[in-house]
Amino acid sequence: MNINTQLIIFDCDGVLIDSEVISAKVLIDKLALLGACIDMAFVQQHFLGCQFSTVADKVQRLLAITLPEQFEAEYRQQLLIEFENNLTVTDGIKSILADLKVPYCIATSSSLPRTTRALEVVGLTDVFGSNVFTASEVKRGKPAPDLFLHAAKSMGIEPQHCLVIEDSFFGVSAAVAAKMQVIHYIGGGHIVDNVSDELHPVSQAYPEITVLSHWRHFNRLMPALCVDTEYKG
Repeated sequence: MNINTQLIIFDCDGVLIDSEVISAKVLIDKLALLGACIDMAFVQQHFLGCQFSTVADKVQRLLAITLPEQFEAEYRQQLLIEFENNLTVTDGIKSILADLKVPYCIATSSSLPRTTRALEVVGLTDVFGSNVFTASEVKRGKPAPDLFLHAAKSMGIEPQHCLVIEDSFFGVSAAVAAKMQVIHYIGGGHIVDNVSDELHPVSQAYPEITVLSHWRHFNRLMPALCVDTEYKG
């Protein structure tokens, strides 16, 4: 891995915030009202890392269900309610963010309102400031490289000097397409509870990519990027 990393680009859901189980349960419950019977494994395989428009297209193609016009708004409203009550950061991430000595930002497939509120709930708003980029700012979302390239350009860093940390197959694929360094983070509850790193689609497709199972290991994995290489928990 290139030691000349000048920017870390974090995915948000499932990487910074432990939101994917919450999001999946809300989506599963709402789709059940329309007659769809899917589980967490289905959501992980087909929807994880995708923006909502892509999810809607896949629901129509895979489940033969056309989402009602109000579905997205109702889904997002219910999701924010669940976030208020249950959302947390991934274990150990705040310690890592405090120790980083290179710039960092967020590049997420989620909407800006959802991301903004999620960061507020978990206390990361001031940590990232305006360095938050969403799929609404580019023509093509993940797995296309556009969002990561847009984030890098906005932050003034060349792609080869960026490190992306992603949890999803589509996110990792986007980072690879952008020709950026990438770490596959599997510390979110949605991955830990459902699949081992060896069986994860990312590991099957990209066996050469470094896997990070917990933030406590990041300092040892990338010591040049941290002020203090001792994890504080």
